[in-house]
Amino acid sequence: MALHLHHLPPRIACGAFILNTGITKRSLDVEAATGLRDQAAVAFAPLKKIDPVRFGKILSTSEIILILGAALLVPVVPTWLAAAGLTGFSGALMRMYFMTPGLTRDDGIRPAPAGMAIARDVFMLGSGLGLLIDELTDRPGIQSIPAWKQR
Repeated sequence: MALHLHHLPPRIACGAFILNTGITKRSLDVEAATGLRDQAAVAFAPLKKIDPVRFGKILSTSEIILILGAALLVPVVPTWLAAAGLTGFSGALMRMYFMTPGLTRDDGIRPAPAGMAIARDVFMLGSGLGLLIDELTDRPGIQSIPAWKQR
């Protein structure tokens, strides 16, 4: 398993950001945990059944250990696995962004002021997909997209 140096910037940037949010969520009060859980439940209805404080702890732990803190920041975790976790996590955030009323403008895409905090997570989705595509096209027998020919 080779670690490509160009994988480090997105892994470190996304990993440090998500690790920080996971650590911050460790001490959510009931009101904040309820708001977070209810916002997530807009996109993923079964979450509404989970106790808010428990939801906050589960989310915090998954951000710190499973999804990102460790996976992105520890180079022994294969990039394809860290990228898959990052892509899934940020994809879920984008689903929540698009499904929550008031987060987008009338066009349903551009962020409203209330949606800016979640809309920025599109960069994590782009980083995850970029790493994943790079890993998948770096395998023997798989061709990258050819460069445009010069005239």
